[in-house]
Amino acid sequence: MENAFTILFLTILLLPHYVMAQTNINTDQLALLSFKSQISSDPFHFLNESWSPAISVCRWVGVICGSHHQRVKSLKLSNLALTGRIPRDFGNLTFLVSLDLGNNHFHGNLPQEMAHLRRLKFLDLSLNSFRGEIPSWFGFLHQLQVVNLRSNSFTGSIPPSLSNASRLEILEISTNLLEGNILEEIGNLHNLKSLSIEQNQLTGSIPFTIFNISRIEVISFSYNSLSGDLPNGLCNDLPILKELYLSGNKLDGRMPTSLSNCSRLQILSLSGNNFDGPIHNEIVRLSNLQKLYLGYNHFTGIIPEEIGNLVNLVDLSVENNQLTGSIPNSIFNISSLQSLLLWGNNLSGCLPGEIGNLTKMQFLNLKENRFTGEIPKDIRNLVELEEFDVGFNSFSGSLPMEIFNISRLRTIQLSDSNLNQH
Repeated sequence: MENAFTILFLTILLLPHYVMAQTNINTDQLALLSFKSQISSDPFHFLNESWSPAISVCRWVGVICGSHHQRVKSLKLSNLALTGRIPRDFGNLTFLVSLDLGNNHFHGNLPQEMAHLRRLKFLDLSLNSFRGEIPSWFGFLHQLQVVNLRSNSFTGSIPPSLSNASRLEILEISTNLLEGNILEEIGNLHNLKSLSIEQNQLTGSIPFTIFNISRIEVISFSYNSLSGDLPNGLCNDLPILKELYLSGNKLDGRMPTSLSNCSRLQILSLSGNNFDGPIHNEIVRLSNLQKLYLGYNHFTGIIPEEIGNLVNLVDLSVENNQLTGSIPNSIFNISSLQSLLLWGNNLSGCLPGEIGNLTKMQFLNLKENRFTGEIPKDIRNLVELEEFDVGFNSFSGSLPMEIFNISRLRTIQLSDSNLNQH
């Protein structure tokens, strides 16, 4: 029994090496012809006209061979509207380094034989209809640097073996049907720069180990069912994090003050959760912030006056919260601001003439608050304005006629704002 187990173990261990030793440019050609035979629709006739046994495989459309070994090292067939499956013979392309089948209509499961592609560094299967679980053998492709499986129909949980792909830099598995928790083991991918798992059905809390990946620049977990709070200290070890997307989950608690340690953060998206408490002053230390999305939560208190220190801000979205007080005057000094969404709060006070400083403003929505006073004539300075909504407030006087001279303006909403309309 022990000898049988040993033979079985050695067979499994040596099989990939045996397969690699037996392959050559002829087996590459056969593998690609098998792949072609599984293409049921090629509307632009790319493969029908080019992929012929009479022509060297290295001259086929989308195929690049290595100069040294004269083996297929790259296959790029993205955006060709191809329909079909990946056959088992595909595993014979053992010198393949880059595979791009993105934005086609491929379907079915990924064959186990793809585990033989030990040299693979770049894999893009996005925008197809692949299904089944994400294969555990991904973790045995130790050269992998980029994996893009976005917008398919993969199900099940994220395989723990994926944490063995230690050279992985980009992992994009958004817009699938994945369930279960985000693995603690992902924190072992120390070379990871971008991790995107948004628009799935993931549950549980966000592992703190994710925030220990010192090279990570993008974390995107939006539109799942993640819960729990964000621990204080989550940015202590993320010196180069630039984008953090957590919108559309069930996260709660206070916004951690340690977010201010992410000094290079450019996009912070926390909208559509259950965060409460104040918007703390520490956030104004994020001097590189360009987009701040805090809408659809339960934030209370005032918008901090210091928010004007965010001089690079383009989008500020704090709509549908429970904020009070007036609009900080410092906001009108952010000349880069293009979108200001404050609707659905309990904000009050008047709009000062300084609103005319926001000359790049495109979307201004102040509806469903308690604003009073007149709309200043300086609103005419917002020459880029496309949408203007001040409905359901307590403004007085008339809407300045100058606003109708703004050529880009498409929408004006004044419902129940008490403004005289001429």
